[in-house]
Amino acid sequence: MKRAKLVAYLEEKGCLLIREGAKHSVFINMNAQLSSTVPRHREIRDALAGKICKDLGIPKIRQGK
Repeated sequence: MKRAKLVAYLEEKGCLLIREGAKHSVFINMNAQLSSTVPRHREIRDALAGKICKDLGIPKIRQGK
């Protein structure tokens, strides 16, 4: 999955980018007080995208979306 697609999904679900690191971006879900890091690679494996969504307390992204 493309990183841009995952980031757009996270923002759509109300997650905010709180900081950019050298190799990761840190997102936070203010409603659930949960955070997760997103690697700054062009492609992110589907299993990792699912884990990021789980860490943030939002539904997993579907491939058709």
